[in-house]
Amino acid sequence: MAANLLAADGAWLTSVPDATVQAKKDGKLVFLNFTGSDWCGWCKKLDAEVFSKPGFQDYAKTNLVLVEVDFPAQKPQSAELKAANKALQEKYKVTGYPTLVVLKPDGTVVWNQVGYLEGGPPAVIAKLDEARKK
Repeated sequence: MAANLLAADGAWLTSVPDATVQAKKDGKLVFLNFTGSDWCGWCKKLDAEVFSKPGFQDYAKTNLVLVEVDFPAQKPQSAELKAANKALQEKYKVTGYPTLVVLKPDGTVVWNQVGYLEGGPPAVIAKLDEARKK
């Protein structure tokens, strides 16, 4: 239930299974953000210049279930979350941060982006719109 409330208001989830359930229910894509939230400069830039902007937030509320897959240096995480994030990193062959992976509710990858994408929310939204057509 908490996951549903978080997903509905555009907040970032940490569970891909919960996100997938929500995406199936709402007909949305699952947006995975692989980040080092407290140490990765490009990740912080992506958050400041894209994720925190109203244009992206409005788009996400309508079209995405957001999942943060975080690998922090200082922020505490449970052992379960660390293990789940490591498994996702291996599954999607993530070798650098930020990496964005977008999935259909059935788990099919429809877009990925390694590194920072220039152009702010319009550039990311354009890529997401292309992915939605797949």
